[in-house]
Amino acid sequence: MMQHADILIINAGQLLTMEPSMSQAPQDDRDLVDTGCILDGAVALRDGRVAAVGRTVDLMAEFKPKQIIDATGRVVCPGFVDPHTHLVFAGSRHLEFGLRMRGATYHEILAKGGGIHSTVQATRAASHDELEELALPRLRRLLCHGVTTVEVKSGYGLDAAAEIKILEVVQRLAGRQSIRLCPTYLGAHVVPVEFKEDRSAYLRLMVHEVLPEIARRGLATACDAFIDQGAFEVHEARIVLETARSLGLMVKAHAGQFSACGAPALVAELGGLSADHLEVVTDEDIAAMAAAGVVATLLPGAALCLRDEFPSGRRFLDRGVEVAVATDLNPGTSRTENLPLMGVLAATRQGLSVAEALRAMTVSAAKALGLSHEVGSLRPGSRGDIVVLDVLDVRDFFYHFGQNHVFLVIAAGAVALEREQDR
Repeated sequence: MMQHADILIINAGQLLTMEPSMSQAPQDDRDLVDTGCILDGAVALRDGRVAAVGRTVDLMAEFKPKQIIDATGRVVCPGFVDPHTHLVFAGSRHLEFGLRMRGATYHEILAKGGGIHSTVQATRAASHDELEELALPRLRRLLCHGVTTVEVKSGYGLDAAAEIKILEVVQRLAGRQSIRLCPTYLGAHVVPVEFKEDRSAYLRLMVHEVLPEIARRGLATACDAFIDQGAFEVHEARIVLETARSLGLMVKAHAGQFSACGAPALVAELGGLSADHLEVVTDEDIAAMAAAGVVATLLPGAALCLRDEFPSGRRFLDRGVEVAVATDLNPGTSRTENLPLMGVLAATRQGLSVAEALRAMTVSAAKALGLSHEVGSLRPGSRGDIVVLDVLDVRDFFYHFGQNHVFLVIAAGAVALEREQDR
């Protein structure tokens, strides 16, 4: 008896499940094996979930779908996961970009009241509706690049009302578009100017007022802290992250962007999800991450825009640390919604193979959000998030960079985007 399916995708030249045990590719083709490739593959979707994955001939005989999508000559893979963004903000810092290109440093601009402080002023002044309307086009651009799950941080409010406003906007955005949003509280971004002379008072505000209210209302699932020169010290971040963990939030950190200050080891000690940036880390940091299963989330857009050295992804992978890649979409140092381009940089400048770069945008990025059971791979029961790429081979997706190869996006089992492509 044939089973019902809402959508059946058939004839995928390469169906990349991200489950190597499911691969049916030649064993000597490591990129295809490591991405769990099924040649001439098919995916059945039902009730927003993956019902079955396999060869086209088998699923055609097993399922009677309401809709058939023919992916002949195309690559099919899980929807992309962006595990680090600062998507909700107001204002622009394009003038600061010009200053940096003339030699001004990130910390010089921050010390003069620019940088994050500039965005905080604009974001505090913006209403819920204004922030929502500014964020929607950014989400649309992410979707156009195949992203179906996005982490969204606060951190441009830096007082109780504005931080909660940002997270309320994230909640509102979740109901207006197809991408799954994962809200993260980042009150420990930098110390706001009004607390410059009393850092401990700002810590008390976060710990005793903001975090309990966010947890009570379910406005965030995780808590982040920027641990670095010009931001927060390890002992300060520990107070915030331990409080967040006690309130049921997952923890992570901006770690080692400008200095090696022990942040990755703190994330590991606290059982955190990921340490992000990692331009400057020690071997001891990496060992701690490996032992605790902390994901290394690379943010090549920030290194590119700040003219910093790209951290080696190979350094983490070779020591047993899983690697994710993210846009770090933000108004100051990585103003992009192009996650595939970040994958290209991870491969060409950070030492990842094609398969590792794609895993960094899917299953490993999902692990960095605590969602690897749900998204980032194609297996029965996973969320029905799928990207159809208008390329014949997954390697062409990275090789032919600068071109948007996304042909179709399915989010939670429904077509969210379809576009014409020129090969």
